[in-house]
Amino acid sequence: MNMNRILKATLAVALLGSAAAHAQEPQVLNLYSARHYYTDEALYNDFTKQTGIVIKRLELKDEALLERLRNEGPRSPADVVLLVDAARLASAQEQGLFQPVKSKILSDRIPAQYTGQDGLWYAFSARSRAIVYNKDTVKPEEVQSYEDLAKPAMKGKVCTRSGSHPYMLSLLSGMIANIGEKKATEWAAGVVANMARAPKGGDTDQIKAVASGECGVALTNTYYWVRMVNSDKQEDKDVVSKVGFIWPNQKTSGAHMNVSGGAVASFAPNKQAAVQFLEYLASDSAQRYFANGNNEWPTVPGVKTDNPALDALGAFKADVTPARTLAKNTALSQRILDKVGYK
Repeated sequence: MNMNRILKATLAVALLGSAAAHAQEPQVLNLYSARHYYTDEALYNDFTKQTGIVIKRLELKDEALLERLRNEGPRSPADVVLLVDAARLASAQEQGLFQPVKSKILSDRIPAQYTGQDGLWYAFSARSRAIVYNKDTVKPEEVQSYEDLAKPAMKGKVCTRSGSHPYMLSLLSGMIANIGEKKATEWAAGVVANMARAPKGGDTDQIKAVASGECGVALTNTYYWVRMVNSDKQEDKDVVSKVGFIWPNQKTSGAHMNVSGGAVASFAPNKQAAVQFLEYLASDSAQRYFANGNNEWPTVPGVKTDNPALDALGAFKADVTPARTLAKNTALSQRILDKVGYK
């Protein structure tokens, strides 16, 4: 065998070896997530088990995550983006950080109430904004609606998160849809006038402040409340014993529902895997993970869950304002809150 044939044979073997090694490399999905719930690990592991696709995850707070996407631009490795609020989904959409998805599975399983405009994003779990009150200083009949928080009886008793926080923006966006801009503005001004202190802290902080008597009434996402109810810590049990829980607006629009949702990133290098992952999040098994693991409600109708803590909250009337409407009203909500001095 001459030297030329030896070189060709050697090259052929090297190429075959390289191709075999490449074929054995697992497919990868780059996930940028603002969800920081340890229970989501089960979701990711199950997806990989079902598909063989390995998830490489970057977790940041929402604004930091969106800033990263903006800075990376077309060079971004992100395939899927997960965010935890309609206002944040709206912000990302407006910045052109998502691309449309065409999927029969998603369009069939996720109701229109929980989808973004033009198929740019889909909501996979829902959470409600409830009212909590101090049992010693506030009567439950005084705080049966969000509107009650702005009434004179609540003067000096209301505590909330910052007015710029997406949870607050989305709640006001829902109120704009239900009672109109004028009344929603009056409500925001009334809440500012009734504050026990300047807005600060997260939802758990609001619950604790109500228990301590610093506040008479506050707002919280339901899963924060359920976590405290289920806690084995004595301090949490003491807090819960002093605080009452209200499903708001049961005689009118229903309790505000916000969402956690996902989208395919604008420059996703692995779009097929990205769509496959979103379709997985709409599956019965993934929907159960959201409910049983993080005390959220599935967005897919008819999914059976097993979460006694959620069941213990009882049946309630939910606001059916579409998540895309909440997203659409976000900018107006911020202008209203700025106008009335809601810090």
